[in-house]
Amino acid sequence: MNDKELVAHAAEYRSHAYAPYSGFAVGAALLARSGRVYGGVNAENASYPVGICAERAAIAAAVTAGEREFEALAVIADSPEPCAPCGMCRQMLMEFPLKRIILANVSGAVRVLTPSELLPFSFGAAALPSKEVQHEDTHR
Repeated sequence: MNDKELVAHAAEYRSHAYAPYSGFAVGAALLARSGRVYGGVNAENASYPVGICAERAAIAAAVTAGEREFEALAVIADSPEPCAPCGMCRQMLMEFPLKRIILANVSGAVRVLTPSELLPFSFGAAALPSKEVQHEDTHR
């Protein structure tokens, strides 16, 4: 699937966003290595921190289906520039291997980045103690 098709999927998902507070509807489409596309939308809540972003919703849908390896993510919104994921979503994206992240807006602007371009110096599993140390610590 090419980038343009993945952005079209994200735009379709965006129509299902639930954004009554901000009015900022976002759609995401995550392409798994299996070839399957998983969608996500932002779903807001009156208690703002309870809401979820489209990117993390797409990842959750894919992980729920058993996927762990991904090719690309497209995200789209009605924004002046191509829509970039928030910091929390950027960190979540670093957890899974991705080749490219396609940022888009409804006016047709597109920017393609690698995960490390989106979040340089990210925190990852390598920064954590080994699993043996964590296991030992949990039994004290």
